[in-house]
Amino acid sequence: MSMEHQTRRQTAVGLALTASLAPAVAQQRAEGHLPERPNVIVLLADDIGWGDLSPYGTSGVETPAVEELAQRGTRFTDAHCVAATSTPSRYSLLTGHYAWKREDTGVASGDAPMIIHPEQYTVADLFREAGYATGAIGKWHLGLGDNPSGQDWNQKLSPNPQDLGFDYSYIMAATADRVPCVWIENGQVVDYDPSSPIFVSYKHNFPGEPTGRDHPELLYNLKPSHGHDQSIINGISRIGYMKGGGRALWKDELIADSIEHHAVDFIRQNKDRPFFLYLCTNDIHVPRFPKEEYRTSELGLRGDALLQFDGTVRKILDELERLGLRENTLIILTSDNGGVLDDGYDDKATELAEGRHRVCGPFRGGKYSLFEGGTRVPFIVSLPGVVPEGEVVDHLVSHIDLLRSMASLLGVTLSPVAAPDSRDQLSTWLNRGGTGRELMVEQGLGTTIAIRYGKYKFIPPVKRPTRRAWQTGIETGQDTIPQLYDLSTDPGETHNLLAR
Repeated sequence: MSMEHQTRRQTAVGLALTASLAPAVAQQRAEGHLPERPNVIVLLADDIGWGDLSPYGTSGVETPAVEELAQRGTRFTDAHCVAATSTPSRYSLLTGHYAWKREDTGVASGDAPMIIHPEQYTVADLFREAGYATGAIGKWHLGLGDNPSGQDWNQKLSPNPQDLGFDYSYIMAATADRVPCVWIENGQVVDYDPSSPIFVSYKHNFPGEPTGRDHPELLYNLKPSHGHDQSIINGISRIGYMKGGGRALWKDELIADSIEHHAVDFIRQNKDRPFFLYLCTNDIHVPRFPKEEYRTSELGLRGDALLQFDGTVRKILDELERLGLRENTLIILTSDNGGVLDDGYDDKATELAEGRHRVCGPFRGGKYSLFEGGTRVPFIVSLPGVVPEGEVVDHLVSHIDLLRSMASLLGVTLSPVAAPDSRDQLSTWLNRGGTGRELMVEQGLGTTIAIRYGKYKFIPPVKRPTRRAWQTGIETGQDTIPQLYDLSTDPGETHNLLAR
């Protein structure tokens, strides 16, 4: 083992009695209300905006399972992911390190090398060192392998999530709109078909392979609205080029089933020991193609995908109840970034939402944006008997604090070099007397940032702003002039206090 790996493995030291818990949380533990080793599930949705779930006042679709979770826990109104796009958001959530401090944490291609370095300390390391079973299931989008020129999908990929503290992983390499369209279990392609080896490129197509651009007649499930017109898998064209796969190729309408099945199986296999599950759904990310049973909403495929997400929440809650684990399981439900309607496929999401559904609620912007809609996301925390039920809290909360807050939950003292930007916010997250963050950094496209300080939001100027995020129509928030907003009186960020 290298010295770097040794340093990483020694960052969590001193269990239970050495931790300095917030007084309200410490009292809960002393009185026997806070379990010593509760199960923890981080249920991370994909592209679900602040206004997408019914506890947050959406009018276009009902999500009763999420409603139940909110009623049995605390709902936060000013909670934020770290970045307005997937890869940097997930990187920061797992490591407690701001992604904008690195140059290589942008939205990853499907064949990118693993972005989290194996020597970095992760929340999965924390739980595994504390004796937990650890699992990552669903969307990954943090790279696999170590070849900067692309990975060999026909052999075991290394490094993989097992090198980051996860005992078990069943993941998509990137997202559903990017090749390769196969599941990866513990570093290996699931149902690998040796008669149809897998080749992936983000530079050029393979001879004889049709694309959505050249053969739109082959797109029998979904057609693109912009981009997303390269290799065709399951009647849907994607970003990137892929050849082969055979029986390993997924069907989009079964993605949620695969995630649910493996999540439930992980819970069952570890019901007699504490577990940490990083459960990442895909439903609302394009291409949206949910099962037929969920195609009942008035918002079309995007609304149907929200119903499917709620169905996954229901299955997890029901399984925990069936196994008698619900009272000992901390659930954190949130999203990786703000919402978006037209993100590249012609599913009529924009037209059907008009006048009846605001994906980011009252906030300006959305996915990709420095405005509040880019990072202000749903955030519901539930641990029966510990987290107050049915309450709504407006404290400032950030995903960046997951790692050190979970260390506090476990009674673990971390080295200062672990999770350098994370802070212990456990008392706030459990709604036991904390007051939240005062200062927080948000990331938009690229490494552009905004700063929240209390009720104020500052967006520094950039020399060459990108006004809109591609054909989504979403404002990026970038400008050549500095911007300052008072969110207590102007949550929609319409009045720049620094404008002349």
